[in-house]
Amino acid sequence: MIMSRRRSFSSLLFVLSLFYLVCTVYASPSLHPDEVEALKDIATTLGVKHLNLSEDPCLTKTLVITQDVLKEGQNSTIRCDCGFNNNNTCHITHFILKTFSLPGRLPPEFSKLRDLCRNYLSGSIPMKWASLPNLKSISVCGNRLSGDIPKGLGKFINLTLLGLEANQFSGTIPKELGNLINLDGFRFSDNLLNGSIPEFIGNLTKLQRLELYASGLTKPIPDSIFRLENLIDLRISDTTAGLGQFPHITSQNLKFLVLRNMNLTGPIPTTIWDLPNLMTLDLSFNRLTGEIPADASAPKYTYLAGNMLSGKVESGPFLTASTNIDLSYNNFTWSPSCRERKCVPGILKIQFSDEEPYSRLARRVFNIYVQEKLVCEDFSIRDEANGSYKEVIREVNTTVTDNTLEIRLYWAGKGTTIIPKRGNYGSLISAISVCPSSESECGVPVKILPVTKEHKPRTYPLILGITALVISLAFFIFGVFYWKKYVSNADSGKRGSFSLKQLKVATDDFDPLNKIGEGGFGSVYKGRLPDGTLIAVKKLSSKSCQGNKEFVNEIGMIACLEHPNLVKLYGCCCENNQLLLVYEYLENNCLADALFGRSALKLEWGTRHRICLGIARGLAFLHEDSAVKIIHRDIKGTNVQLDKDLNSKISDFGLARLHEDEKSHITTRVAGTIGYMAPEYAMRGHLTEKADVYSFGVVAMEIVSGKTNYTPDNECCVGLLDWILDPKLEGVFDVMEAERMIKVSLLCSSKSPTLRPTMSEVVKMLQGESEMEQIISDPGVYGDDLRFKPSSLSSDYIVSITSSSESAYDL
Repeated sequence: MIMSRRRSFSSLLFVLSLFYLVCTVYASPSLHPDEVEALKDIATTLGVKHLNLSEDPCLTKTLVITQDVLKEGQNSTIRCDCGFNNNNTCHITHFILKTFSLPGRLPPEFSKLRDLCRNYLSGSIPMKWASLPNLKSISVCGNRLSGDIPKGLGKFINLTLLGLEANQFSGTIPKELGNLINLDGFRFSDNLLNGSIPEFIGNLTKLQRLELYASGLTKPIPDSIFRLENLIDLRISDTTAGLGQFPHITSQNLKFLVLRNMNLTGPIPTTIWDLPNLMTLDLSFNRLTGEIPADASAPKYTYLAGNMLSGKVESGPFLTASTNIDLSYNNFTWSPSCRERKCVPGILKIQFSDEEPYSRLARRVFNIYVQEKLVCEDFSIRDEANGSYKEVIREVNTTVTDNTLEIRLYWAGKGTTIIPKRGNYGSLISAISVCPSSESECGVPVKILPVTKEHKPRTYPLILGITALVISLAFFIFGVFYWKKYVSNADSGKRGSFSLKQLKVATDDFDPLNKIGEGGFGSVYKGRLPDGTLIAVKKLSSKSCQGNKEFVNEIGMIACLEHPNLVKLYGCCCENNQLLLVYEYLENNCLADALFGRSALKLEWGTRHRICLGIARGLAFLHEDSAVKIIHRDIKGTNVQLDKDLNSKISDFGLARLHEDEKSHITTRVAGTIGYMAPEYAMRGHLTEKADVYSFGVVAMEIVSGKTNYTPDNECCVGLLDWILDPKLEGVFDVMEAERMIKVSLLCSSKSPTLRPTMSEVVKMLQGESEMEQIISDPGVYGDDLRFKPSSLSSDYIVSITSSSESAYDL
């Protein structure tokens, strides 16, 4: 009887529990049906393939749009307000869809948009959004939105954030955006804009964050922007007009100040060093002069590379107060230290902070390079230091050339791959001591800059320098003489100088039907000389000829350069403010057309290997063997021509800046093609021959794969080899050569220029005459975040002087 009652009671309890559970479920608020349908429409428009609405997004607080586990950086957060219809109905109030590489267009169905950064969305911003009274934030960075910035954005009067950076918007910034008086964030970086930065920005008094770096704007920057008193983050860079004298900045709240590559001149105002909250200061690649005050206290992250600053840099507030300082490519001096009156060349002092918890540390293993030579492999400062705040000293004997000492700590992907949010990234140089090995004592200061009267050079280097100068001058005189002889013989039918009339006749007055190409420097037309010789005439911009005798002389020097893998320059015409270059005509046009064009050629493996080897030989000649050292700066398929026998020849090499005396230099104008430019050149303007090596690596991979590097391939492949090798080869290729070419292309396209071989080494590797170097992975030397921070730390950063420090914090 008792057992029966217990069973009845248990059954009743189960029924009541089930009833309560059902009531609870049915009582839970749910997303409004109209918004469920809107989500489906949005997914279709965006190109979402795997939308899962089996669970209410308002309950899961996420929108499931993929079958896979979310990757790092991906975010599909949804927030809802469920206080409608007696707490039974929800409406979406917050929507983030980030880093899913969605291929569709921006849908007008979005009723509550928050963040759509880093997808592949195209089109423009739907004007229907302007009718949303509560829309406070638009962030569509890192997409493919194009066209003019809609004037209708000025109707979004409640906006506090407008983030359009890293897209393809063109035209000017419309004045209607001046109506957005509530903006505290204004981000327009990395677009294709032109014109001026509008005056109305100076009237946005609530503005706290302004980002306009690499936006394409060309006109001067209004002074009123620098008088905005609420600014916390000001980042402007790469405007061609520049600023001139350093502007007067009134905001005392600044934490981040970036005025990079702005043609700034004069000294850095002392008020900059007095800003109380400044954490990041980036004034790289300007023309700043003067000295840094001895009592200046630098921000935690200070970047002054590529200026003309001078004076001594010694221990004091400037060095000890900062964690990371880049003073490279200036005219600073410092004195070496002594230890028992014995010289210690190239000391690296490194400190390690053993913070708790240990999981906060990025326990990375580094390779140390001095003057591009590996001097220490798999360096672990934690193991070497054996404790916190203990210096590790490495003595390195090296040769300083061109007044430049380069020391790099390179992370080769070993150790932990995590980046702590606030913690130690790994090794940091805390001090450098340099001493000439010829000195018996270390009392004589060493200057890393051109020799002055106070430090007279030794006779032997002086003789070498004079000899090199005389030889270079002889080459120059010979080249000019040769060019003038070319010009003087033009009328007698020899090639060298052409009249505009001759070239008009040869090209049928530049008939569009004779146009065979268009490049970054101008259009190219096919022509025929009276003797039947076919020519290619490149028509440059009219600006090139206006009073630019130096450029014409450079063309004369380049015309003397001959190599089987360089397109021959027959001569030029500078007349009526037009500059025309006359090249040999090559029957098979460019490599890009042969690989990817509508009438693509069927290139067998032997031909591809010969083409790749020819490009390498041509670059090796330009870098190392020619009388005038040249960096091409824009190696790509369209700048490689093919003759009737499909031999490769590099074109447009004569239009790059001459690279004299084999010195690396900083260029103020980055010239090249996205996808082929080396990271250090595209992001820092640092130009050496290794930039061409990187571009060659990309082109070599295109030759192997038959795929252009900037066209996404959505095909599914069974294995890596199936994707890499061009299916047009039909499986017929030399396995050893293919493997060698792939490895060479990977080695050449290393993110670190130090790890890239020279082009002469590439030629030997392609020919199998030398062993392949070890390929070191390049994980994240330059981050893939499109919202690039000029102040971000990089393991590939070249350090001339850095301060004593313990850790590097995430910005």
